[in-house]
Amino acid sequence: MPEDSSSIDYAMEKASGPHFSGLRFDGLLSSSPPNSSVSSPSHLRSAASSSSAPPSSSDPEAPKQPFVIGVSGGTASGKTTVCDMIIQQLHDHRVVLVNQDSFYRGLTSEEQQRVQEYNFDHPDAFDTEQLLHCAETLKSGQPYQVPIYDFKTHQRRSDTFRQVNASDVIILEGILVFHDSRVRNLMNMKIFVDTDADVRLARRIRRDTVERGRDVNSVLEQYAKFVKPAFDDFVLPSKKYADVIIPRGGDNHVAVDLITQHIHTKLGQHDLCKIYPNVYVIQSTFQIRGMHTLIREKDISKHDFVFYSDRLIRLVVEHGLGHLPFTEKQVVTPTGAVYTGVDFCKKLCGVSIIRSGESMENALRACCKGIKIGKILIHRDGDNGKQLIYEKLPHDISERHVLLLDPVLATGNSANQAIELLIQKGVPESHIIFLNLISAPEGIHCVCKRFPALKIVTSEIDQCLNQEFRVIPGLGEFGDRYFGTDDE
Repeated sequence: MPEDSSSIDYAMEKASGPHFSGLRFDGLLSSSPPNSSVSSPSHLRSAASSSSAPPSSSDPEAPKQPFVIGVSGGTASGKTTVCDMIIQQLHDHRVVLVNQDSFYRGLTSEEQQRVQEYNFDHPDAFDTEQLLHCAETLKSGQPYQVPIYDFKTHQRRSDTFRQVNASDVIILEGILVFHDSRVRNLMNMKIFVDTDADVRLARRIRRDTVERGRDVNSVLEQYAKFVKPAFDDFVLPSKKYADVIIPRGGDNHVAVDLITQHIHTKLGQHDLCKIYPNVYVIQSTFQIRGMHTLIREKDISKHDFVFYSDRLIRLVVEHGLGHLPFTEKQVVTPTGAVYTGVDFCKKLCGVSIIRSGESMENALRACCKGIKIGKILIHRDGDNGKQLIYEKLPHDISERHVLLLDPVLATGNSANQAIELLIQKGVPESHIIFLNLISAPEGIHCVCKRFPALKIVTSEIDQCLNQEFRVIPGLGEFGDRYFGTDDE
């Protein structure tokens, strides 16, 4: 290399030599396809045959379709910043970010030897088929194992992957996510982040030298030889497909605010809440999702499981109490002023379905001083929980509003038996509020179709029941985990 190779001018001029794009070497090397060692790992494609087509939106039993957002733009335009801002503002929804960079093809040994001549900004550098399969799988509500690409070795890591689960919002981010029409057609919204070329170059130099271990000269050479031509040939033309163009990237807070407001409108309520107006899911936050993450972890300690379960139960109980009737009441404050508020419902009791329901009693007592709590024991056998074993209820329960307690609504059969018993005791159906931590769609259908006047309050609606009638993803046998009898 000449003595002045450290100069920016030399680095830019050197980029005018011959090069190859993607996996095509322009005749410098063999054009045969790379071997299986650099193609998509077989375990990442294993779900292809088992994953079903996305369910029809007209089917009320079908899982909710996620909202898919595509975010494109030139290198270092601020795409990731925009994505992070959207995720932060959608904190009450489950959002996953899938980077196109994860789907770079691993380089062969021949390509490794000429890595300086490899165009990482050409469409052929990406495994678009796998990206498409990933997007289709996530959109159908199934989890996916996303590969992890090492930018220093230019290979996918074989020892690990990133597990991405079904979510309310899926964000596909990358310079060429608009290039393939099949990927584009999966998107509900397409965003192009438009940033000045000089700003993008400065950001790329900083990113590649700090995060990817490259020197300034190689970054400039790659930019002039590959990045800028690829932007002009592939990225910029895809701008016409965008629904929204964001000038200045992450600095444009107004644009991001408008986008997230639109997404909130599109997402709306849970599909089951639209079918059954008597179903209420408490508003999700990072705190609630974090506590769900903890109690669903199979290796969590009993102490932590009980602690975070109690916190969630308290939130569900408080939300359920908000559905009780109130009367207006005026009081005189210590300052002598009159405050107009409300008076709590006086005729109230709780009924726990033994034994898991007993875990919710302390939270109810903490919220309602001196509340009476009855108990119902129903024998559960598979999907048939219809054998009443024991009941002890307040003698005047017919005059009370009832909070029915069971942390998990699975098939709904045992819940129906308990509700039927309360109605036989004279409790009006509309006076029953069923509180639980998680609910399966099958259980909600079962209960709400039979008792449309009662209310169900839950903190999350899970995916489904498996063949053993367990809630999926669920949290296991709640009573055993809460009372410490799971090892007996």
